Amino acid sequence: MNAIQPPRPQPQRPNINKRRSAPRGHSPIRSRSYQTLVLETSAKLAVNLVISSAAVSALVQLLPYHWSQQEKLREINAEVNIIESRVNRLQTELNRNFSPPQARDLMREQSLRIDPSQRRVILTDKDKDTVEWEDPGSSY
Repeated sequence: MNAIQPPRPQPQRPNINKRRSAPRGHSPIRSRSYQTLVLETSAKLAVNLVISSAAVSALVQLLPYHWSQQEKLREINAEVNIIESRVNRLQTELNRNFSPPQARDLMREQSLRIDPSQRRVILTDKDKDTVEWEDPGSSY
């Protein structure tokens, strides 16, 4: 138990005079890498800002044109509505003009001729010197 034991090796202390290596992340190579990343990102942002400003400028110039076109479109739609009502009225009149059952009524309305089977009645007023004509299609 009291035997001589070999000496224990002493832990070596780091040499203070030895130059320390740079901590991780701060090497000159990485530093340049970050600089290029910053430069690249800045360039991308600048290009995107230029493109965005050009797009906004184009939109600002196109808005008045768009508004004037919308106004013209409203005017044209109003005219179309007026024309559609006129077309519907004329279509109804055309159908009436070409309807065989109404041919005699149309002839009587548009001319002074009357159907031979009808008689013309002339009403006179004794107090007046004028003569009034009765419409052949009306009945009393």
